[in-house]
Amino acid sequence: MKTGKDLIGMGYKPGKWFKLALEHVNKNNLSGSELKKYLDRVSPPPPIEPQEPIDYYKNIDAETDEEKSNKDQVLITMNELLKTPTIKKASIMPDACPTGELGQIPVGGVVVAENAIHPSMHSAGICCSVMMSNLDFQDPKKVLDIAEKTTHFGWGLNENKYKLPQWIKEKMLSNRYLDDDKSIELAEKHLCTQGDGNHFFYVGVQKSTGQTCIVTHHGSRGVGAYLYKKGMKVAERFRKQISPKTLKRNAWIPYDTKEGQEYWEALQIIRQWTKFNHELIHNEIIKQLGIIEQRRFWNEHNFVFKDGNKFIHAKGATPLLDKFVPDNYTGLRLIPLNMNQPILIVKGEETKNNLGFAPHGAGRNISRTAHIKKHKDRDIQDVYNEETEGLDARFYCGNIDISELPSAYKNAKAVIKQMEKYNLGEVVDTIEPYGCIMAGDWKIDKPWQK
Repeated sequence: MKTGKDLIGMGYKPGKWFKLALEHVNKNNLSGSELKKYLDRVSPPPPIEPQEPIDYYKNIDAETDEEKSNKDQVLITMNELLKTPTIKKASIMPDACPTGELGQIPVGGVVVAENAIHPSMHSAGICCSVMMSNLDFQDPKKVLDIAEKTTHFGWGLNENKYKLPQWIKEKMLSNRYLDDDKSIELAEKHLCTQGDGNHFFYVGVQKSTGQTCIVTHHGSRGVGAYLYKKGMKVAERFRKQISPKTLKRNAWIPYDTKEGQEYWEALQIIRQWTKFNHELIHNEIIKQLGIIEQRRFWNEHNFVFKDGNKFIHAKGATPLLDKFVPDNYTGLRLIPLNMNQPILIVKGEETKNNLGFAPHGAGRNISRTAHIKKHKDRDIQDVYNEETEGLDARFYCGNIDISELPSAYKNAKAVIKQMEKYNLGEVVDTIEPYGCIMAGDWKIDKPWQK
């Protein structure tokens, strides 16, 4: 009679599979070559080891000390990230900046993985995206005034009550990752809201036509963040089984499993919710103006894109290829820079170095906290007045967020210059700034404590 010690002696690693295997072996009295053949078939494959970091495309230049420091940090974290054994190709954009722990994908990173979805590489802000609507020759100030009463930023929920469409609810209920009460509740409560941080409502004038345009920027809010947490838990279970030496933050869900395919479907549902939320905000404003928009298109810049068995994780990178944005029929993409700079309208093709992607914005050279410290000896109102001169720049909660003022971001002209140098999309038009709404520093008032 064979025991676990016999299997260990043959070089097999103990695990839950031992029990069923031994029952079969002893029931059928297997030995010799038949025993080994059976054990090789039913034993778990050996752990997948981290790989040597692969080479990747570095579409980024650095001139100032801050830019050089930022670039060095990006390269260091990319070298750790690219030890992840699923990764086959990678690239970084001019707006790249590190985020999170060492080895975590930086903002402005594009990573191509084989048969694997890495939740940490799309992060909690699943499908962070931008949408533009052309409003003909409406008064920009009137549009901004209506928007301030329509959408919602920062802590809390929109006071307007919106119902989750039945078609989204049914899709969520059909998916194991989204069929719980909390997911449904978050999907409904966060309708017509845009969150905080760098999310915005932007009003500008299209350079080629002189027409007023609005652009919204937000992700999937609470429902997307909740899915991300679930995805990380599932990915961690797989990591422990198949690649325990891989960093926890880079755990993945194999696509060729039931869990992987259902997670992919969950991502598509979240994408549909996010697009609907953009449309809801735009349509509410258009309804109050009593007009019909002249043109509308959108694109995500924080998502996972599928191409056969390859999964392209774009953490803050804009997809140029139509196959990645099948519901954008214009071939055009939006790239915001900062509140006093134009929003770029671009188009482009795939090259070896861009992997089919462009930057998603201006990015940062230093963290929010470091930027705030940098201005600690200055009056915040003075900084605001200086950097927003000529703009109607509003903060929803009434408190200026200095970490969202233009100086908190990389030099916009330098980013555009690098886009041209590395063939990261062609600028075909711009939306010149009139004003914007952002959340502001809502933590000052701490409304959750009241």
